[in-house]
Amino acid sequence: MALVVLGAVSCGAGEPSAAPAPATSAPDQEVLTESPTPAPATPSSTGPPAFSSKVSQVTREQLPYSWRPGCPVHYRDLRLVTLTYWGFDDKPHTGELVVRETVTDDIETVFKKLYDWRWPIKQMKLVDAFKADDFDSIEANNTSAFNCRQATGSSNWSNHAYGEAIDINPRENPYVTASGSTAHQNAKKFTERPMNGKGVINPGDKVVKAFAKVGWEWGGYWSGAKDYQHFSKGGG
Repeated sequence: MALVVLGAVSCGAGEPSAAPAPATSAPDQEVLTESPTPAPATPSSTGPPAFSSKVSQVTREQLPYSWRPGCPVHYRDLRLVTLTYWGFDDKPHTGELVVRETVTDDIETVFKKLYDWRWPIKQMKLVDAFKADDFDSIEANNTSAFNCRQATGSSNWSNHAYGEAIDINPRENPYVTASGSTAHQNAKKFTERPMNGKGVINPGDKVVKAFAKVGWEWGGYWSGAKDYQHFSKGGG
């Protein structure tokens, strides 16, 4: 998957004179994001804040468990996306995702739609909060993206290892084997589709369509095993 490096800012200064003089602009300076730093996701007297997001560089220290030498993507090619999301408690929150630099625009586009729809997400922390243990992150119903690991049941790199995949509400949207089972006890009642419920993703719904519009495919369409939580750039 690819992430995007965002825009440029400029500042102006006026010069006194008898009549107002047009502001002069300093040369543009390239920055990592054209989006403003997200305001604290707290309701105001006029209602919840608008969606906001910020893209910034990732340091090695921010990925103590999820990245290591030998991963298919260097941490310098990853970006931290800090964004607002709508919680299961019907309140706005601020979450973090690490994805590849070339797909940051995709992430901001989709998650703005989800927030505007008030589509709920349980929580959104870096997988490093769980020492990069995918099982523990899923058990906590955590939405996450980059993790340098192999694909489930494979010796090949997962798309998560490239920063080009995301798992959303993994309790409500579990990985289900071809026989219909799941490894997570707290997700057993969510193995069928279609299904109604908060944070549940169904075939052809607006979440699936929003990701499809930016070229991401849903694991719920796989043959055999289904991964209802999983979206990845170009599939896989």
